Amino acid sequence: MKHYLTIAMFFLILASCKQNTDTKVKVEEINKYSKETLDVTTSIYPENITKVFKAHGGIDKWNQMRSLVFEIENPDGNEKTTTALKSRKSLIETKQYTLGYDGKQVWLEETEEKAYKGNPKFYYNLMFYFYGMPFVLADDGITYEDVEPLEVEDVKYPGIKISYEAGVGESPEDEYILYYDEATNKMAWLGYTVTYFSKEKSKEFHFIKYAEWQNANGLVLPSKLVWYEADGFKIGKKRSEMKFVNVLVSATKPKDSIFGKTEQATVVE
Repeated sequence: MKHYLTIAMFFLILASCKQNTDTKVKVEEINKYSKETLDVTTSIYPENITKVFKAHGGIDKWNQMRSLVFEIENPDGNEKTTTALKSRKSLIETKQYTLGYDGKQVWLEETEEKAYKGNPKFYYNLMFYFYGMPFVLADDGITYEDVEPLEVEDVKYPGIKISYEAGVGESPEDEYILYYDEATNKMAWLGYTVTYFSKEKSKEFHFIKYAEWQNANGLVLPSKLVWYEADGFKIGKKRSEMKFVNVLVSATKPKDSIFGKTEQATVVE
């Protein structure tokens, strides 16, 4: 009987190992797990970022959501972004233009010629990515690594560096560093590089302070982001800020039709 139990246990462990190899998430450095019980779905992540996810409502809760809507306050009229969380289809609406991604192509409709200033392919999911922190850092193809803390006004914030496997997303060379409050485990700062245009890794990090938070359907999401100047990893003067309002995160999938190219729009090549 013990012999059969041993064989059964062997195949159970073998099946478990096979499931674990299917995940695309790679972990370079994982601290020893504490005695806390981690959820099954979050146990594939390092302990430190798992705690950050939990402080913001939990990755399980986030994964139940299908739609995210938010508006960026603007004196000329708010910019509204709608994102289908599973497909990452998106729609950005302003008085001056509408910018969409239908899952295959980026399209742009302007109320007047050259109303949109910028690169549509670079921007269509940019603010969603900043706003969806820290949960977008649970995407597939991510590698985590502990780095030196960021010190701001004599406070040290532990850091987790995020990089991507080759071929993941529009800019796989991008790198992020999530810095969190050691007392609350909430995200405090984000360091990020921009490689979309150069297609090469950059050593220059830009910094955003996640200054204020709001509760949306059980998730703790940003209400104000503040960009700062920086000399290397030394934070300087405040540069700009954004406030987010009318946030709605829902388990209901948005209709695919809202992301489709309009008749007046042009496809961005």
